[in-house]
Amino acid sequence: MKVDDVKVVGVLGAGTMGNGIAQVCAMAGFEVIMRDIKQEFVDRGMQTIKKSLSKFVEKGKISEDDMNATLSRIKTTLDLKDFENVDLVIEAVIENMDVKKQVFKELSEIVKREDAIFASNTSTLSITEMSTAVKKPENFVGIHFMNPVPLMKGVEIVRGLLTSDETLDFAVEFVKRIGKEPVVCKDSAGFISNRILMPWVNEGIYVLYEGIATKEEIDKGMRLFTNVPMGPLELADLIGLDICLAAIETLHRELGDKYKPCPLLKQMVRAGLLGRKTGRGFYDYTK
Repeated sequence: MKVDDVKVVGVLGAGTMGNGIAQVCAMAGFEVIMRDIKQEFVDRGMQTIKKSLSKFVEKGKISEDDMNATLSRIKTTLDLKDFENVDLVIEAVIENMDVKKQVFKELSEIVKREDAIFASNTSTLSITEMSTAVKKPENFVGIHFMNPVPLMKGVEIVRGLLTSDETLDFAVEFVKRIGKEPVVCKDSAGFISNRILMPWVNEGIYVLYEGIATKEEIDKGMRLFTNVPMGPLELADLIGLDICLAAIETLHRELGDKYKPCPLLKQMVRAGLLGRKTGRGFYDYTK
C-alpha cells in the first residue's frame, strides 16, 4: 500500500500519545478515528487536542479555520468495530504486550482492507512478537512517536523480523507526510531512543537515591552539562514514572542487570507518585 491510498487512520488510545498522534494525522489531512475504552478518556483526549490546536492558533502557526478543519477530521468511538474501514492502524494503548497483542488480534479480524498496515507506538516492546497477533505480520511495523507528539519531530520506525520492505517504506513515507523525521532501526528492546534515554533517567534517580545530590542540583547540572532542556528527574515526571519503570524493566529483562531499575523509582510508582499526571513525582505540581 502507498501513503496516497490512506484515507482513514485508526488511532487506538486517546491518552497522551494517542491524542497527539490523532492530532498530527488530522493536521496532515487524514480522516482519523480515535478509540479508547471509556467515554471520559476520549473526551479528555479531544479536550487535549483542542487545547493544543488553540495554542498553535495563538502563536500564529495555524489559522482558526485550520483548527476547525482539523477537529472536523477526528471522530471518536468506544467500539473497535468502527475500525473496519481504516487503512492504517496506529496503536497507543498501555505498555503491556498481552494487551497489545489481544487488541491487534481483534483488529486483524475487524479491518476489511487486506493490505492494511498495523503499527505500534510501543517505546520498548518487541515489534516482532507483537506482529504475530495479526494475519499478515509482514504488514506490521513500529512507528514510535516522541512526547509531546505535536512538537517533537523525530519518529522511530522499527523493523520487526517479519516486516516487509514495502511496509517499512510505507512507514517512512507516512511519517514524512505528517511532517515528521523518520529514524529507522531494527527491533531491539528500547530501540534507539529508550535504549539510551531510560538508563540516563534511571542513573539520575540512582544519584538521588544514593544521596549524591538533590533533585534540583541533578537536573540543573545535566541541563548545564549537556545542553538539554530538561534534567533526568524533570523528564521522568513529564513522561510518567510508571512509563519509565515499565521501559526500564523491559530493558532489564531483555538486556541484563546493568539496566536494573532504581529501588526509589519502584517505590514511587507503588506510592502513586507518577509525575505531572498525578500532581506529584520528584517535584510537586499541585502548588
